[in-house]
Amino acid sequence: MTTTAVTSSLASGKRGEGIGTMQLVSFRLAQEEYGIEITKVQEIILMGEITRIPQTPEYIKGLINLRSSVIPIVDLRLRFGLAEETVTDETRIMVVNTSGKTIGIVVDAVSEVLRVSHEQIAPPPPTVVGLGRDYLTGLVRFDKRLLIMLDIDKILNNDESQILAAV
Repeated sequence: MTTTAVTSSLASGKRGEGIGTMQLVSFRLAQEEYGIEITKVQEIILMGEITRIPQTPEYIKGLINLRSSVIPIVDLRLRFGLAEETVTDETRIMVVNTSGKTIGIVVDAVSEVLRVSHEQIAPPPPTVVGLGRDYLTGLVRFDKRLLIMLDIDKILNNDESQILAAV
């Protein structure tokens, strides 16, 4: 799905959830597919110039100026411990609202807006341990694929949130 279609879907107010369903914005990191609740996503933009900030963790890429608002940018690949990739034509910044703050997260590609039923969502397996379990909210089962649901509010811990607030 193109960025324009995803953004227009967000802007058109299609945030309502039917009974037993929810909408997710799906995106790709490495070869995995992830999803965030659409109510957390403000917009999706093309990669642009990012101003680097000294003495911040590597995954905090810097700041952008988005319509006179300065937003910190987090590279989700680096935050998850994946190898850094070069920016492609599909790379996007998802502007999300998390814990009362607006941040941008860099993803490899945005796929589509999905409507999923609660029956399709399985809880995280008990074998998932470590930091990942904290922000993994469930797995969405499709016929031939799985989508990993993330709780964007838990992606950054308190110390990291304070760093972003100070920026």
